[in-house]
Amino acid sequence: MEILESRRKFLQYLGSGLLLPLMPSGFHLTSKTMIIPPDGSIQAWSTYDDKRFAPQASAISWTSSAPSAINIVVNPKNQFQEILGFGAAFTDAACYTMHHMPDESRASLLNDFFSAQEMNLSMCRTCIGASDYSASAYTYDEGDADPDLKRFSIKHDEEYIIPVLQQSLKVNPDLFLFSSPWTPPGWMKSNNSMLGGNMQRRSMVSYANYFVKFLKAYSDNGVPIRAVTIQNEVDTDQDGKMPACTWPQEYEADFVQQYLGPTLEKEGLKTKIWIIDHNYNLWGRALSELELPGVRKYVDGIAWHGYVGQPETMTRVHDAYPSTNMYWTEGGPEYTAKNYTTDYLEWSKTFIGILRNWSRSITAWNLALDEVGKPNIGPFFCGGLVTVDSKTHAITRSGQYWAMAHLSKCIKRGAKRIDSKSGAAINDLYHVAFQNPDGQKVLVVSNSFAERKVTIQIGEKVAEVLLAKNSVTTLMWT
Repeated sequence: MEILESRRKFLQYLGSGLLLPLMPSGFHLTSKTMIIPPDGSIQAWSTYDDKRFAPQASAISWTSSAPSAINIVVNPKNQFQEILGFGAAFTDAACYTMHHMPDESRASLLNDFFSAQEMNLSMCRTCIGASDYSASAYTYDEGDADPDLKRFSIKHDEEYIIPVLQQSLKVNPDLFLFSSPWTPPGWMKSNNSMLGGNMQRRSMVSYANYFVKFLKAYSDNGVPIRAVTIQNEVDTDQDGKMPACTWPQEYEADFVQQYLGPTLEKEGLKTKIWIIDHNYNLWGRALSELELPGVRKYVDGIAWHGYVGQPETMTRVHDAYPSTNMYWTEGGPEYTAKNYTTDYLEWSKTFIGILRNWSRSITAWNLALDEVGKPNIGPFFCGGLVTVDSKTHAITRSGQYWAMAHLSKCIKRGAKRIDSKSGAAINDLYHVAFQNPDGQKVLVVSNSFAERKVTIQIGEKVAEVLLAKNSVTTLMWT
């Protein structure tokens, strides 16, 4: 398949189902209780047709009899990356949308997202200033040059972003938040504008201090930010159509090792630094930056988007620098797609490919938008993980929501990905397996085929599982 050339093409391909060779409104998660399968058996939940994370009626039993063929072999002794979490982005637009819901409706939605008994999202992104999904363009220090940041203020965020974050943290106090800027203040850039342009070296001292002020201001409001990326999508200015900023490779590397890293260290901040925050096709740039000892000293990981390139490039970077973590930080549906509520199979296969290539996390794009993908000051047509009707406040859950739920409800923070391999030749079957910190095993399987029985083996045990046509299934056992 050709490498995807743009975010728009990625969304179009995903919505049409053309990404299948790669990797309904009003539903709630079916299981409302803690998921603990009976000893010695497998519990299964599936999404297909009109069913959403529906539990299988009876537990699946293990046997020791030898089957004629093994389709999936799970080996817990062969372990890979540790999982940090799953979630989506608290963009200005998402927070604006949720803030304007009735209090009871907003509380219900946030509980649905973050409660351990519901979707159990555990890792989300915030924006440092405006993104394209904002009600307006802004930074925390806009105007004439202000190198000492005397004007710095997060007043805008205090209106509705921080309240939504605070409410979410009450539901899940362990929610891991990381933040990304779409643009520095205009006076730090080549074009003196929030829209497009390039970062200027002369502003790097001020910009490092800008990060510190942001981190401390959020912390003072009870919202700890655990990691930051240098720039959302370092390699594009989006033709000046939205908040954006290009960073040449040497600029990003120098900012990390000479400015931001030492400044965070001096301030006693343990905030992690992630670089790139852009598409898979920049894997060569990631390798080049990591060649520098100063970058490796301060950088915890690489943030990736999936609009261009293939997830296997994360494995290339991991193999070269095994101590550098991989994180998947953006991707979402198109609100105009006819299969917005039913593309769970496509997203599940996308997520499986990401996880099989060393990513410790999956963070989708907007948590929530209205029925026309607003607020939005940019050129794209993204939808939210959920859609909130601006008049009735009714919730419509996307296919991506259900694909995410098949991971987030069962795979806990600290889980290790374990080996799962296809045995007997079988087409259109995608899978990934994990072992939770408590020893529970989780296997997520996407079946892009007719209904069929699949045989799973772990050690000397064998189980036969019936997979519905075009289904996503999560299996768990102790």
